Amino acid sequence: MPHSPSKQAQAYAYAIATVLLWSTVAAAFKLSLRYLDSYQLLLIAAASATLALFLVLLAQGKLAMLFALRRDDYARLFLLGLLNPLGYYLVLFKAYALLPAQVAQALNYTWAITLMLLSIPMLKHAVSGHDVLAALVCYAGVVVICMGGAQFPGGGLDALGIALALGSTIIWALYWLFKTRDALDPVVGLFLSFLFSLPLVFGACVLFSTLPAWSLHGWLGGVYVGLFEMGLTFILWLSALRLSASVAKISTLIYLSPFLSLFFIHYLVDEAIAANTLFGLVLIISGLLLQRGDELGR
Repeated sequence: MPHSPSKQAQAYAYAIATVLLWSTVAAAFKLSLRYLDSYQLLLIAAASATLALFLVLLAQGKLAMLFALRRDDYARLFLLGLLNPLGYYLVLFKAYALLPAQVAQALNYTWAITLMLLSIPMLKHAVSGHDVLAALVCYAGVVVICMGGAQFPGGGLDALGIALALGSTIIWALYWLFKTRDALDPVVGLFLSFLFSLPLVFGACVLFSTLPAWSLHGWLGGVYVGLFEMGLTFILWLSALRLSASVAKISTLIYLSPFLSLFFIHYLVDEAIAANTLFGLVLIISGLLLQRGDELGR
């Protein structure tokens, strides 16, 4: 049966909405971190995402699925929650606190190459010449961006921030590698991972920071991050993938996000976009497209 044009149109609508929302989150991170520290932002965002995912499960009539899992499923989801949201976002938010938003978001986009590299020892995937070239192009972009520190007001880029931004890609890649073994409903799995991690996020905030005081801008930013970085946007993207006749028809749209993000960073965060950032980002996305094209060709 031919794929319905209306379904494909819906898929594009969901995908474009996802791309637009993801394009705003780098600016949202940076703006929120003016009022909250990394622990406080994670607590508000993770709590908001957990509540939003619960309401989605309630609306979908899937709450019974939460109690029908095996004990090892719960254990695995708890461990996944240690990676995402706890580990990944603490590291990522700290990187954003130390770096210009344009640099942190560009370096974070190398996670797909990190995923490919880690899949070699962990999943015994073979590496091709295209994979090696893609990695070299991506990391050449990283070098170009890191060499552009003199274009920013501080005259340089924080070395710890760079390490954290690149380190976040390792945590995110590990999360997805472990998640490949997870056959559960994706929204159920994500909700339980967030739910299990929430007491640990709360404890980390109490131990290493303080509970967030009321700040309209900070709390709105945290809720926005929770809804549109961690929670609802994930569901929009899943809906786009489910409705599309082909993943390839919409997956390349995601590569528009980092460039659109520069627009929001410039106009909302008031960062002048450095030439090195733009050139380095072009190299990173070129490497990702090269690697993606090789995957599709296999």
